[in-house]
Amino acid sequence: MESNQEVDSPNHANIHNNMISTSSAANNYLASSSSSSPTTLSRYENQKRRDWNTFGQYLRNHRPPLTLTRCSGAHVLEFLRYLDQFGKTKVHTQLCPFYGHPNPPAPCPCPLRQAWGSLDALIGRLRAAYEENGGKPETNPFGARAVRLYLREVRDSQAKARGISYEKKKRKKPTSSQQQQQQQSSAAFPLPTSTSS
Repeated sequence: MESNQEVDSPNHANIHNNMISTSSAANNYLASSSSSSPTTLSRYENQKRRDWNTFGQYLRNHRPPLTLTRCSGAHVLEFLRYLDQFGKTKVHTQLCPFYGHPNPPAPCPCPLRQAWGSLDALIGRLRAAYEENGGKPETNPFGARAVRLYLREVRDSQAKARGISYEKKKRKKPTSSQQQQQQQSSAAFPLPTSTSS
């Protein structure tokens, strides 16, 4: 069993290095790819391609190996939990004295995890890549209900543990001066009215 772990560890490190890249690595990648291809992809497109290739590598290294067509939401969750070991975000346990404190005054032995925002963005990129590579939206494992529930659970637990709110910002109601400006602009450009005869 130990020999398998030693054989697999370079693959796991490679997966981690592909998935969690620094901006300098992304810049180096952009510089090298621009000389070989006439069109330069956006940073988002490059990251999406790296994430897609990394997930494909994860499926190939899975025991037993998986094909994309047999991949389910459960496999996506397994992948996300696997990535937690490479996380850099301190998530306090309920027994920690700093549970719920956004800026703890001292170090603690709580585990490092992938931040919810990183996982959410990753799933969004993989979901888009799946459909761009021929997958049907209704069979997309990255859009599975279990994945959405897991992300919500991670968001809520990290918000409590770190004392940070992840609530969506609510739109401010326009002030009376903003409402007047909107009314004036709509009066300047009235919508055509249809008259029926």
